[in-house]
Amino acid sequence: MGKIIQLKDKSDTPSDNLIISRPWEFRRADWESRYFIQMLKSQSAKLEKHRKEIHKMGDKGIWHLPPHFVLRGGMAYTIHGIYSNRKSEEKMREVYYLAGLIDCMINQVNPLLRTDLIRDMYKKVVTFKRMLNMNWYGHIDQVLFPIDMQFYNQSEYRERLSRATTMKELYLQIREGTDTMCAILSCEYSFYTPGRRI
Repeated sequence: MGKIIQLKDKSDTPSDNLIISRPWEFRRADWESRYFIQMLKSQSAKLEKHRKEIHKMGDKGIWHLPPHFVLRGGMAYTIHGIYSNRKSEEKMREVYYLAGLIDCMINQVNPLLRTDLIRDMYKKVVTFKRMLNMNWYGHIDQVLFPIDMQFYNQSEYRERLSRATTMKELYLQIREGTDTMCAILSCEYSFYTPGRRI
């Protein structure tokens, strides 16, 4: 009963905005934003350093965001699904695989998808959507996240998909591609949630 608990003075250090560091790194944004933001971890480290410096000066200052991607449109639904499952790497991979299937249906050119075999993919998408409790609404053009070229060649991925001669091969290429993308996104990027921390 007689113990005194020492509490940190909140004015000494900025509050930690890290939500979770693994499997993907998510942080709270300290600026107004309606969308998730994807940023290289190296750029995020610079931003966090800048944030601490501004706090030390006792000034809110002006935020200068380093280069980043704003996840709008179809990507907004994908990142919400990823964020909702942030504690399960397996479910996050399944969400991204589903996004890969959807991307294949809307953005890929493969002769298989011009036949009635597309029904098989459509059924697979519906099953995954139900299983993961996910939906994409409105106009969706891009559902997979942008990845800098030094980490992943999206053109090669799309070329592999276009060369698939069976649905089994197509699904395998999507699975391998989205798993590789997930690993890169986990290692190389930070994601900032929408809004402002109050």
